[in-house]
Amino acid sequence: MVVQLAGAHRLQAGQHPATPLAYVLAVLICAPFGTHRKWPLPSLAVCLAALLVYSVGRYTAYPGLSIFALTFGISLHSSRRVALVTVIASAVALTVALGVQPPAVRSLSTWVESELGVVVAWLAAENLRNRRARWAELHARAERLERERAAEARRAVTEERLRIARELHDVVAHSMSVIAVQSAVGHHVMDSHPEEARHALAAIEATSRSALTEMRRLLGVLRQDGEPASSLVPAPGLADLAPLVAHVQEAGLSVWVQVEGERGPVPPGVDLSAYRIIQEALTNVIKHAGRATAHVNVGYRPGSVTLEITDDGAGAAPAAGQAAGFSTGHGIIGMRERVAVFGGEFAAGPRPEGGFRVFACLPIPEVTEVTS
Repeated sequence: MVVQLAGAHRLQAGQHPATPLAYVLAVLICAPFGTHRKWPLPSLAVCLAALLVYSVGRYTAYPGLSIFALTFGISLHSSRRVALVTVIASAVALTVALGVQPPAVRSLSTWVESELGVVVAWLAAENLRNRRARWAELHARAERLERERAAEARRAVTEERLRIARELHDVVAHSMSVIAVQSAVGHHVMDSHPEEARHALAAIEATSRSALTEMRRLLGVLRQDGEPASSLVPAPGLADLAPLVAHVQEAGLSVWVQVEGERGPVPPGVDLSAYRIIQEALTNVIKHAGRATAHVNVGYRPGSVTLEITDDGAGAAPAAGQAAGFSTGHGIIGMRERVAVFGGEFAAGPRPEGGFRVFACLPIPEVTEVTS
């Protein structure tokens, strides 16, 4: 506005040329824009007071644009109540300021333009403020959902580790029961049948070594409080795939099982985890693949057991998985945790030709047996 005053050469009828007071008033009209965020209403009061005094002097370069900018700024950065006060006060001040202008400046079109300018500035600020509020809300919601997903993932990992710990506890408990039985047999036949006692001791040694291996994996994993005592019946393993496949087929899933290699000694923990991974993968096929065919490949190799579960399904899944009563756990997270317990390899993802693939490689630690 100061620049307009300096460059104004044409005066309308009834207008006065710029004086030092006009420049001071022009500064007072424009300067509050720099303080409107901290002091919105005082800044508005100073600006409108300077506007009225400027209008009484009938100076050139009518200062409507400065009022529009201040109305926009206060409406954008202040509360709705302050914004409403600002737009009303600005509209009234512009009406009064135009009322004291000379007839050459005072006209209905000028008044309409001034009032519309104030209203448009207010509406534009309201719209921008609402958009910023929505953006901030969406950003906060996205951060909250991300935190919830991270917390859910941590909870899923914790629950799956506790479940693994309970199952490993069952394996070790079963091994201890075998040791107790074999030691009783050895003690009973030690004098009459030394060879039988020797075989019992060898079985105790092998079983205890296997149990110690499982116990090492159990260390650091706490059992959940309030859980019922575990049964001493051994947990299922790869030898129990036939009942699992039959159960899955009753739920409507066609399953083909292929076994490669010769099965050697497989530790109970590895055997159980392999069974659970296949069970979880087949359950996911039922839940997410719809009507599909699954292929289960179990490979026995020196020092490891490999599992590959693939399907050719796609689309929505029926609720058969839940109706069949399978343990769903936490899907991919649970399977990955089971493999990580043994330091194996795990991969899961869609296949290029369609369907889904789950692959796991569980290493088999060597247990050295001492023979006499």
